Amino acid sequence: MEETQDHMEEIEGSEENVTFKSLGIVDVLCEACELLKWKTPTKIQRESIPIALQGKDVIGLAETGSGKTGSFALPILQSLLENPQRLYALILTPTRELAFQISEQFEALGSTIGIKCAVIVGGIDMMTQSLMLAKKPHVIIATPGRLVDHLENTKGFNLRSLKYLVMDEADRILNMDFEQEVDKLLKVIPRERKTYLYSATMTKKVAKLQRASLKDPVKVEVSSKYQTVDKLMQYYIFIPAKHKDVNLVYILNELAGNSFMVFCSTCANTQRVALMLRNLGMTAIPLHGQLSQAKRLGALNKFKSKTRSILIATDVASRGLDIPHVDVVINLDIPTHSKDYIHRVGRTARAGRSGKAITFVSQYDVELYQRIEHLIAKKLPLYPREDQEVMQLMERVTEAQRFARMELSETSNKKGKGKRSKRPDDEDDTEESTGVRKKFKKKKGK
Repeated sequence: MEETQDHMEEIEGSEENVTFKSLGIVDVLCEACELLKWKTPTKIQRESIPIALQGKDVIGLAETGSGKTGSFALPILQSLLENPQRLYALILTPTRELAFQISEQFEALGSTIGIKCAVIVGGIDMMTQSLMLAKKPHVIIATPGRLVDHLENTKGFNLRSLKYLVMDEADRILNMDFEQEVDKLLKVIPRERKTYLYSATMTKKVAKLQRASLKDPVKVEVSSKYQTVDKLMQYYIFIPAKHKDVNLVYILNELAGNSFMVFCSTCANTQRVALMLRNLGMTAIPLHGQLSQAKRLGALNKFKSKTRSILIATDVASRGLDIPHVDVVINLDIPTHSKDYIHRVGRTARAGRSGKAITFVSQYDVELYQRIEHLIAKKLPLYPREDQEVMQLMERVTEAQRFARMELSETSNKKGKGKRSKRPDDEDDTEESTGVRKKFKKKKGK
C-alpha cells in the first residue's frame, strides 16, 4: 500500500510539473542536472531542497538509491555561487567508495562553474592529500578518521571558514565507531553553519548526534517503514554450512548470463571465494576493505563496465554504491545486522527493474534469518534447486576449494618474504594464471 501511495505521489508530482527550477534551483545548476539526465527531482529532493534553500538544517531519512546526494549537493552549490569561498563545505561519509562517488556527483553538477573538490580518505598517501588541501578546494568529501589525521598533523589546515557540514549515511558513520572522530570534528568547526544529516535509519546514536549538531532541524522522511521493493524476488536456501560453496556454484551456473553480487562476512572469505570461482573459470572479482584504494576502484570499474560479471564483496559495498546493473544478490554469509540485509538486497531491482536476492541459511544462522523475516515482515520462499544436480558439482568444487587454499597460502608466504604477490584482483584482462592455477587447469584437462 505504501509503495502504491509513493507511486501516486510521484504521479501527482509529475502532473504538477515539479522541476528543479520550480524547487528554486538556479538556471546554471538546472542545466547541469539536464546534462546528468536528471529529468525530475526524486521524492527526497522535492521535499528537502526547498527547506535547505531557506537556510534551515535538514534531517533526511531516506534509503540508498533515493537521490540523497543531489538533495544536499544542489543547495550547497547554489549557496556557493552566491558567496564564492574556499573550504566552504565538508561532506562526511563512512566509506571510501561512497566518498569518491559523492565527489563525482559534485564535480559533474559543478563542472560549468569550476567547483574544486578534494577526497580525503584512508589508503591514499597523506602527503598527496596535504597538497590537495593546501590548494583550498571548495568542497571536501572525507571519511572521519583520515580528516582528523589531517587536522592534527597537516600544518596550516583548518576548517574555521566552513559554512556547511553534511553527514551522509550517519547511522553507518556511527556504527563503524567513528563517534570519537565526529566529536573531535564538531569541536573544531564553526558553530555558525548549516548542517544536513542524512541517514537510512534513525538510531539512538543518530538521534544523539542530531541533538549535538543541528539547530531547529526540519525532518524529511521518504520511507518510514523498512521495506524491500516489490519487484525484488527474495528467496532463501537452507543448507549445511559445508555445502555453501557448491550451492553457490550451482546458482551461478543456473543463472549464468546475469550479473551477481555475492556478499561475504570477512575479507578472507571474499578473497577465498573469488579464487575458488576463478579456478572454475568464472569471472569473479573481490572488493573488500583490505584492498588498496586503487584496487577497490579498479574492481568496481571492471564490474561496472561488465568485464567481470561476479563481484564478491564484504559490507563495504552494500550501501550507497551506484552499481546500476546487478541482476542477482547472493548472501553467502548472512548479515549479522538485519538492517544490512535491506542495504545488500537494495543493490538489485533498482530504478523499476526486477531482480533476485538469495540468502544462504546454515544451521548456525537460523536466529539471524528469523530476525530478517521479522524486520521485512515477509516469509520468504525456498529457492527451487535439484539436490542431485548440486551434488554432481561437489568433486570439482572441492578441488577448486583446495587450490584456492593453496593459492592463498602461497600469497601469504610470498608476502611474508616481502615479495609482491599476485592476487585475484591484480590480474589483468589476459587472466594470466599463477603457478597453482596452471596445475589446476592441467588436472582438469586430464
